[in-house]
Amino acid sequence: MCGIAGAVSLRNISPILIEGLRRLEYRGYDSAGVAVPADGNGIKRICAMGKIAELETALEFNPAEGHLGIAHTRWATHGRPSERNAHPHISD
Repeated sequence: MCGIAGAVSLRNISPILIEGLRRLEYRGYDSAGVAVPADGNGIKRICAMGKIAELETALEFNPAEGHLGIAHTRWATHGRPSERNAHPHISD
């Protein structure tokens, strides 16, 4: 299973997305990530293995701030659990 949360806000979106993922924790997952528009151009993606708390820690060291974004938890049914394989994915 997985869970997806998206939001738009006048304040920093990352805490809102994290709360959305916390509400979906019961569904099970092995990794989680967030994606927000990057300053200037592109998308900033931060992912972590394990619990939502690991993603929160990653965001403390590498903030992903903005006014809109998406967050995703993943249960690896294809491919091994890894940070690289965590969602959301970005195509380069």
